[in-house]
Amino acid sequence: MRERLIESRLTPNAISLTGFALNLAAAGLVVGRLFFLAGVAFIIGSVMDTLDGRYSRMSGKGTPFGAFLDSTLDRLEEGIVLTAVAAYFASRHNEVAVAAVVAAVLASLMVSYTRARAEALGVACRVGLATRPVRVVILSAGLVFARGASLGHFELLAPAVYVLAGLSIITVIQRIVYVRRQLRPATPGAAPTV
Repeated sequence: MRERLIESRLTPNAISLTGFALNLAAAGLVVGRLFFLAGVAFIIGSVMDTLDGRYSRMSGKGTPFGAFLDSTLDRLEEGIVLTAVAAYFASRHNEVAVAAVVAAVLASLMVSYTRARAEALGVACRVGLATRPVRVVILSAGLVFARGASLGHFELLAPAVYVLAGLSIITVIQRIVYVRRQLRPATPGAAPTV
């Protein structure tokens, strides 16, 4: 099965684009207040995002552009779904939740940026609480257990957004502190070692 998949015409970029399409669908379902289905689409789309990199390495079909496309789509997907969530809270006049979504989007982008910038400086930066998989789990739980998602009388979307924003901000701080420590000269006046 694995060999047949590798020999197929399936490309990592096709997996990335499928994940992107599913996240667009998730955003549309949020707008339509179909939160459970939005959560399912978001989960499947996010799983596709983890599979594209693995498939790329496993099949040898990866390209530098494919890696770039994957990272770019990952940022877009999270932002698009969270934008739909912000629109939902805005329609309910919940300004605090809208502000938390904006903070979550900005901090999530900064989590990724700090890692990319650190790696450009030669520092492997995978530290922090709110890595991409953690953020996916938090937002997925919020969507699946949102009010009207037909899974009891839960309303976890707003709490999920608050947790997402808080942990993402903490993660940015963790990464800044970590990179600062890694780039600090060993002795006064010495050049930074990376």
